[in-house]
Amino acid sequence: MEQSAGKMLVLAGSVLVLPLLAFITSVMFWPGALIKAYNWYMRHKLGLVVRYAHSGSYRFCYSSRGTPGSALPSLLLLHGFSATKDMWLPVVKHLPRDQHVVCVDMPGHEGTSRTGAEDYSIQGQVGRIRQFVQSIGLDRRPFHLVGTSMGGNVAGVYAAHYPAHLSGVTLMCPAGLDYPTDTKFIRRLRELEKNQQEESIPLIPSTHQEMEEMLQLCCFTPLNLPRQVLRGLLDNRIPNNGFYREVFMEIVGEKSRHSLQENLRLLASPLQVIWGKEDQVLDVSGAAVLQAAVPSCQVSLLDNCGHSVALERPRKAAQLIMDFLTAQNVGIEDVKKLS
Repeated sequence: MEQSAGKMLVLAGSVLVLPLLAFITSVMFWPGALIKAYNWYMRHKLGLVVRYAHSGSYRFCYSSRGTPGSALPSLLLLHGFSATKDMWLPVVKHLPRDQHVVCVDMPGHEGTSRTGAEDYSIQGQVGRIRQFVQSIGLDRRPFHLVGTSMGGNVAGVYAAHYPAHLSGVTLMCPAGLDYPTDTKFIRRLRELEKNQQEESIPLIPSTHQEMEEMLQLCCFTPLNLPRQVLRGLLDNRIPNNGFYREVFMEIVGEKSRHSLQENLRLLASPLQVIWGKEDQVLDVSGAAVLQAAVPSCQVSLLDNCGHSVALERPRKAAQLIMDFLTAQNVGIEDVKKLS
């Protein structure tokens, strides 16, 4: 009997120890896989389902929650350069559970088809996002478009060209403007361009030190991530660095660099602007450029926040977006009552 009890204890101990060993092994040897598993868990917890849509042979990967047709418009979220749809997880966490939300991988990123340079310019990305919208039927009723950084550039140009699709647009620290004040990052890019050097691009890290420097550049509040987490983030990025460089050269090239600036006069949709006051990538002075072009726009400047608003201030970003949606919807209902 005692031997049986001992065997049971050993067996129970093994059941507990094996998952722990598997976890430790994953952290030590496959931290990138662990980060992907965490994102899977968070999507599941938040009720987001990964789906695929096609336009001809082109494949879009996206996650979504809820269904269109509620009182408020659907939300389509466009991420920034070298990110994925999962960068929006912290924001989705603070959105109402019944809010229909769609997060798409931008052209070439993560699960969306990787083709060529023609799809990576801002105009090319706008064309692909239009195809995505049509492929899932999101344009059957006006939706609200949100974009950050590169995604903000795309969202702004999309709004300029397809205003009938939209109930409104939110631009978070958008690229594509002629900024009154340069950041250190922009000055560095101009030096690289002038000297035609093949030096590392600050947003495309290939070492642990460069990864830490990129996070410091994008976030005002230090993240203080464990070394293994940094390694996992880097491991997931390095295989894509060639692609990231190709996209980067397209979006900073002459065709795309000031795409949003060149389309400001066409913006007709209700506009919301959110910007971190401590943005070291794209200076907050860009908010004044947008407000001068669209005086009716609503501008929110966030204290103690850098370029990565969705990461640093997700609750505030979600609240601002939902408040804007609600205010726009109330305005529409009031107009209907008067007509």
